[in-house]
Amino acid sequence: MKIDVNFNFLSDSNGGDPDKTSPTLRSYHQTLWSKELPNGKIFNLNKNHKSAYLYHQSELGEFFLGSDAITHSYKNQRSKQWLIKQLPDNVVSGLFNRSATIGSYIIFPNNKREGKGTINQARGMNPLIDDRFDLTLECIRLFYCNKMSPLFNVLTRYADFFELFGSFDGYVDYFYLNDLLDSHGKISFFLPFDNFHTKPGFNNVKEYLTYNDEVINFINNRNKRIDLEVNHVQSFH
Repeated sequence: MKIDVNFNFLSDSNGGDPDKTSPTLRSYHQTLWSKELPNGKIFNLNKNHKSAYLYHQSELGEFFLGSDAITHSYKNQRSKQWLIKQLPDNVVSGLFNRSATIGSYIIFPNNKREGKGTINQARGMNPLIDDRFDLTLECIRLFYCNKMSPLFNVLTRYADFFELFGSFDGYVDYFYLNDLLDSHGKISFFLPFDNFHTKPGFNNVKEYLTYNDEVINFINNRNKRIDLEVNHVQSFH
């Protein structure tokens, strides 16, 4: 399947959340992430399992997986309306719409374990993360180093999923997240990072505009990477 990196999943979501209602997004996830793992085994994903968005079962384990948008315009977040109202609508809407392309999506396990929340839920609810994927990826990096972070406990509940990729570098390569790292392999944060000492947020319009530019650059670069790695490779088969 060819991946149209400019396809807007809002267009086939019938007014719902693309993570749940876009058939194109679901098919793209299945195509993108059904591939060889770093250990050489194939991680095939099934979208016909009656109780899973995507499903895998093999000697690798059993995994129930869901879609997660990894960029956020905060357009509709109540606590940030004081800021959003100060911004030109095209700025916020531009990020909102660009965030509806495949470069803004990933999959995580979405079955609750130990009766506790999922990774997706923890990212959105933890005040030290505030749904920021650069901060989430730092937590994942620390997890692979067995170091604490605001998401350490939830990531530990799904350790078998992260073990599939062997290492942080393996995880980054598998999900085409390379453009969120700097030349030293560290996270290239959207805004200055203080090691989770304070809650992330925006103090003013300038900070939001910086964040907006960084996120759009990440989405665009990841879309280009997906296009090159998936569509270009497939064209030779």
